[in-house]
Amino acid sequence: MASIFTKIIDGELPGRFVWRDDEVVAFLTIAPITPGHTLVVPVAEIDHWIDLPEPLLRRLVGVSQIVGRAIDRAFSPVKVGMMIAGLEVPHTHIHVLPITTEADLSFRNARPDTPAAELDAAAEAIRTALEELGHTPAA
Repeated sequence: MASIFTKIIDGELPGRFVWRDDEVVAFLTIAPITPGHTLVVPVAEIDHWIDLPEPLLRRLVGVSQIVGRAIDRAFSPVKVGMMIAGLEVPHTHIHVLPITTEADLSFRNARPDTPAAELDAAAEAIRTALEELGHTPAA
């Protein structure tokens, strides 16, 4: 059975994409810990990051760095955090998000009631920053 991320990638469910290529996509989570919280996901549905082929893992981390630079530009946080948890959805994904403190990395701070307009604005800010940094963001 396809994961929720595969359904988003395939267009069966909506997603606020900021990056898309043949191997990796990035889209905003619907329950952000901080504004701009983005998930970087391989197109291939592989549950555990340690099972990713090494070239795909390198690509996933490389795109996470590009998206992280865009988040840094768009939100000017103290740092951009990156973490792999993997318990929420059985499809490898890297959380990339603007942080002020380590507490900003806690899922207890996730906001599933974030208004759609706020998510849309964050996605647009990241896409704009990607373009300013010389990348072609997802439409």
